[in-house]
Amino acid sequence: MQGEGIGVDDTRPSVRESAQHVSPHRRGAVVAALMLAMALAALDSTIVSTAVPQIVGDLGGFSVFSWLFSGYLLAVTVTLPVYGKLSDTFGRKPVLVAGSAVFLLGSLLCAVAWNMGALIAFRIVQGLGGGALQGTVQTLAADLYPLEERPKIQAKLSTVWAVAAVAGPGIGGVLAAYADWRWIFLVNLPIGAVALWLIVRHLHEPQRSARDKAATTATRTRVDWAGALAVFACGGVLLTALVQGGVAWPWLSWPSLGLFGTGVALVAAVVLIERRAAEPIIPGWVWRRRTIAAVNLALGALGLLMVAPTVFLPTYAQSVLGLAPVAAGFVLSVWTLSWPVSAALSQHVYRRIGFRNTAMLGIGTAALILFAFPFLPYPGAAWQPTLLMLLLGGALGLFQLPLIVGVQSTVGWAERGTTTASVLFCRQTGQTVGAAVFGAVANGVLASRLGGASDLDSVTRALDAGTASETTRAAIADAVHAVYMGAGCAAALAFAVLLVLAPRRFPVLKEQ
Repeated sequence: MQGEGIGVDDTRPSVRESAQHVSPHRRGAVVAALMLAMALAALDSTIVSTAVPQIVGDLGGFSVFSWLFSGYLLAVTVTLPVYGKLSDTFGRKPVLVAGSAVFLLGSLLCAVAWNMGALIAFRIVQGLGGGALQGTVQTLAADLYPLEERPKIQAKLSTVWAVAAVAGPGIGGVLAAYADWRWIFLVNLPIGAVALWLIVRHLHEPQRSARDKAATTATRTRVDWAGALAVFACGGVLLTALVQGGVAWPWLSWPSLGLFGTGVALVAAVVLIERRAAEPIIPGWVWRRRTIAAVNLALGALGLLMVAPTVFLPTYAQSVLGLAPVAAGFVLSVWTLSWPVSAALSQHVYRRIGFRNTAMLGIGTAALILFAFPFLPYPGAAWQPTLLMLLLGGALGLFQLPLIVGVQSTVGWAERGTTTASVLFCRQTGQTVGAAVFGAVANGVLASRLGGASDLDSVTRALDAGTASETTRAAIADAVHAVYMGAGCAAALAFAVLLVLAPRRFPVLKEQ
């Protein structure tokens, strides 16, 4: 590898990479399984949304239906670090097989749910398996390919997410309209069965040194189950406070204060448990190493800024630009076209200027694009935000993939699962925090512009009913502009983190 940003650090034990021990045919079958598994996790994030009216009409529970998404998100987020550590301890294959089985069990249970409470509980079961799918698939992608080829597999996985983002709502709408909403969950079963069969038949763990095997054997006898439970409880309480605050109850109400207080106490408990654990679920080295810490913080900022387009742009497109739901979805979906293309081409950039500089180029460009959004004319034309989203996808593809490939290349097999899970956990947490923060920002701007206690949901309902005034539309534009300014600040923060904290040369390990 060439480029000033790629160096070598031999201070940690290296391992044999599985890419050197897998035939092309077998590796192709495993990659197909990984893409199917990733498709399950990606589709589940989008396919349910369009079937909500049918689900609520059948099961009731309109007041709590948002937990169909929040419960799944909570379970995925808080289990990511747990599965990362377990995959480093027991291997990728058993974790991926177990996680896939739990996800499919949750899908089957969702399909037979008899009320909204049961469906929410089974969605949480799905999320418990979804955390294994997301983290372990990304880790295996690095195991299977040497550094020079990792952008190819990462681009394929990015394409899976892009296709799911575009196709998921359409598939969900078709199934809900012409079949039954329960098929949204049943279709996971044949796809997951094929993925499981390919994994069991073709995936074999890499050959490791005797020292690594001895260390892993010793570790299995002292898995940090207390830490896993504490992380799950802490993440669940804090993310519940963030997701429900300002929605189910006011931010300064007793439920919010009680949840945040409990969350802080659980954070202290996690720190205490993890310091005493022989093999902690969240080891301190993921924050003591500059490269991993910088990537964690940068991808946390990425999760934060992604909320602006994914949550608020569809409302802007329909309410301000007057587009139909399908056209509004297209304005958002164009970034899923440029993101994987940019990610696939990023290797040609970071081989010349390094991982850090490539990521800084991408996030710096993204900041400029986000800051440009509030300067769009009112009401404007649809092609203007569409062009910005196309450019934003290209910039973020140049930002995210070099960081993931780079940080995975700085650790050996025995630490890669934990490292990958830590960066995905930070990105997922950033999205949850962003949804809460930017929701409060949007509601605050609306209340200020309209002179009352209006919120985005009530204003959107007025627009749907055709009773909103031009003042209301202008207020929505101002609220979304404020959110995009906040997203631009998050991008600028990520740029600053990489500039100050990330090493100019990532300490890439030699591959044997």
